[in-house]
Amino acid sequence: IASALTRKADATPSLKPGDSGRIELELDNNLQNDAREVSLRLNLEGLPFTPIGSSEKSVDEIEEDKDEDFAFLIKAANNMVPGDYQIPYIIYYTIDNTPQTRQGTIGITVKANPDLSFSITPSNQILGQQGKLVLRIINKGFADAKFLTINVIPDLSYTLLSENEIYIGTVDSDDFETANFDVIFTKPSPVFTAIVEYKDFENTLKTETINIPIKIYTEEKAIELGLIQKNNTPLIIGSIVTLILLWILYRNIRKALRHSKRNNEKR
Repeated sequence: IASALTRKADATPSLKPGDSGRIELELDNNLQNDAREVSLRLNLEGLPFTPIGSSEKSVDEIEEDKDEDFAFLIKAANNMVPGDYQIPYIIYYTIDNTPQTRQGTIGITVKANPDLSFSITPSNQILGQQGKLVLRIINKGFADAKFLTINVIPDLSYTLLSENEIYIGTVDSDDFETANFDVIFTKPSPVFTAIVEYKDFENTLKTETINIPIKIYTEEKAIELGLIQKNNTPLIIGSIVTLILLWILYRNIRKALRHSKRNNEKR
């Protein structure tokens, strides 16, 4: 008996994590006799697949030069790593009352896509001052986002002091990466716009355009909202200088009074 995985219209050649699908094996009896008590069993032990129903199918016989389909339903684990997997199987049958076995493997591909989300955290939200934009890239998908590049599209509401293109590399599944950009905010209500390019599980180039509004405040508004403390340094310095001048003036007046008193006593 020669066995092979047959891609039929109702077969599932690939799965996604958490999905279930149908796979089929077609057994062709090319021997010179009928094969009886034919059984086919999938060995899923240690693999991130579970059978839906039985992992073993059987028929009474496969006549000479005939074939038979064996269909199975399996489910991929929710947290499995995408990639190519081999599922071992074993065939049991009897020829002329003699038990026989054959072994092989079924190739299954588990596919998944990255699922990216983006957020911006400004380190300084004051209009007219230099700040830093921290872009956070989170991958919630089951597959890595590879060769990721960020290309910032300039905005008239801020001046970009850093390079407009940053290469991140790989953003692993269930992980995140960050990119930092130095800027000076010149107008209120800026929007961070960038083109993000990366490759998915199948090395297909993906492109996303992101537009993230940023909250910017004048210094007066930021003080009013309690985001920053009012700078009292000039007032403190002015008070100290005033006290020093008053002390010097006091000393000079006191010295002049003493000198005047001595002159009156001599007279």
